[in-house]
Amino acid sequence: MTKHLHTALRLAAEGLPVLPLRKGKVPFANCPACLYTSCGGRPHMKTSGPCTCPAPCHGWAAATADTSVIISPAWASAWQGAASVGYHPGGARLTVVDLDTRDAVAWAQRNLPATRTVPTTRGQHWIYQGVMRSCNGVRPGVDIKSSMAYARYLGPGTGRIAALPDAVRALTARTPTIRPTPQTVTVPGGGGECPHRTPAYLERGITIAEQQITAARSAIHHTVYRTFLAVLSAHGRCGCLTDAHITRLFTAAQTKGETARHCTDAWANARARLGL
Repeated sequence: MTKHLHTALRLAAEGLPVLPLRKGKVPFANCPACLYTSCGGRPHMKTSGPCTCPAPCHGWAAATADTSVIISPAWASAWQGAASVGYHPGGARLTVVDLDTRDAVAWAQRNLPATRTVPTTRGQHWIYQGVMRSCNGVRPGVDIKSSMAYARYLGPGTGRIAALPDAVRALTARTPTIRPTPQTVTVPGGGGECPHRTPAYLERGITIAEQQITAARSAIHHTVYRTFLAVLSAHGRCGCLTDAHITRLFTAAQTKGETARHCTDAWANARARLGL
């Protein structure tokens, strides 16, 4: 039994839904039978029925506290190749405030009630009792991991778990869902044009972004978010993105199995991270 499997079984016995994570803190890719949701729908999508594949695919939705599944032959190779153990906070009625910098930790110490804390590589996880919507980039260096998300298990931490406070819930209220709205592409040579790019450059950028999303074989959520972030970094402030461009990105993401809501959330989170 590997050390990660041993840890997973201990956590599952405490009621924490767990899943193996590969190097880079990402879940294992969907199995061939479930690729592109050909299995009929991921468990949380409630489309044409639950997926019955025993392998640990579908990311956070694969997390389970069922020890018979965790030690099953279908999961054995994943535990052999696992680099760490992940868990679904929302599945255990928990919320993790992921503080990724020293400044973020200092902010939490000033503004949030004390609770159980777990040291991370660059900061801390603050764990509260209660479930809420997950959201990245709610403020600099701060992510919320609860429902429909996973966190890496880094130890038991110290302190007593406090109830989820309104101050944490309010963090996601500051990054509301933002749906793309039409904008105008300005042709170089006219007033108000994009100061640093041409329409041809924008077209190449959108095409490359579509290709990056389409080529992703794992960590789809992360790939979509990082791609949206890259596009907005280049063109989010110059007004050259149109509704047609954004629709192309959303379509590419949904072809990979993302829901429309996940696309909208990823776009909103990228805008929030850039302060747009």
